[in-house]
Amino acid sequence: MLQDQLQNKINSKTKPLGALGLLEEIALQVGLIQQTTEPFIARPTIMVFAADHGIAETGLVNPYPQSVTAQMVLNFLNGGAAINVFTQMHQLQLLVVDAGVNADLSHINDPHFIHAKQGMGTANYVSSVAMSEHDVQHCINQGKALVNTVAAGGCNCIGFGEMGIGNTSSAALIMHAITGIPLAACVGRGTGANDAQLITKINTLEKVAAFHQLHLIKHDPLQILSKIGGFEIAMMVGAYLGAKAANMVIVVDGFIATAALLIAVELDPSVLSHCIFAHCSNEQAHAHMLHHLKVDPLLNLGLRLGEGTGAALAIPLIESAVAFLNQMASFEDAGVSKSL
Repeated sequence: MLQDQLQNKINSKTKPLGALGLLEEIALQVGLIQQTTEPFIARPTIMVFAADHGIAETGLVNPYPQSVTAQMVLNFLNGGAAINVFTQMHQLQLLVVDAGVNADLSHINDPHFIHAKQGMGTANYVSSVAMSEHDVQHCINQGKALVNTVAAGGCNCIGFGEMGIGNTSSAALIMHAITGIPLAACVGRGTGANDAQLITKINTLEKVAAFHQLHLIKHDPLQILSKIGGFEIAMMVGAYLGAKAANMVIVVDGFIATAALLIAVELDPSVLSHCIFAHCSNEQAHAHMLHHLKVDPLLNLGLRLGEGTGAALAIPLIESAVAFLNQMASFEDAGVSKSL
């Protein structure tokens, strides 16, 4: 049995049993994903999905203007963001996807930029659905197709990031709808809301949850996306599904990325077996999300930036786990005595 073979290989390395902690669990998981006792990580990639949310134009849930989304996309392409620093440092490929930014980016000609715009941001879900069910399905299909292209290029390990002013609100609503956790416990400060802004944000989202009757659609993930999702979140859902189908190692980033995963797991529970959770975000609800999924993150650095930064920091740990499994000597190879 492959799991026993992998565990025996891990246990035979020149170390006390379990001495490499979570790295041993990662090595086992990657081996099971790839169905081999000699797993490897090839062309690891971070794909950042960017889109706007209609509710952000109201200023009720976000301290930053919606225009920051497009500005940050340009910052990614100019190499000035945290995700650029980390991907360059760890030699990760970075791809930026326009899933629905409320700006004309058609002039951008950059090999790291993908034009996949579903629209100029979603509608304001305070008073209407965010997107049509056709939009939802198209975004999911697009996300799958993008990942298939990356996999065809030799990548077998992928992390997803996001950029979109107001998207912590969409993520909080998704979390509330699927987990049933009270909305106030799902809502955080996002890009830095002060106390008064946080109260307004919670009150606004309580009205949204009631308007869309989210408590009635817990097991209808596509309808949840239609009512309160974002184009970038819906596309990320498809990317998760595509990565699982392509047998890739999936590195899950923070709060918004995990909200998208909640939807993906509703659609295909087997996705979870391919996921390694990079970190626990400082966004208050992320720990509750991870507990709901019954998973443990690798890192706890107090991050709340998004962009895939946590995933970029975690991938070198995954590479380290695979390296020890393949390169570390066994007791027999090294002529070292085992414990009595």
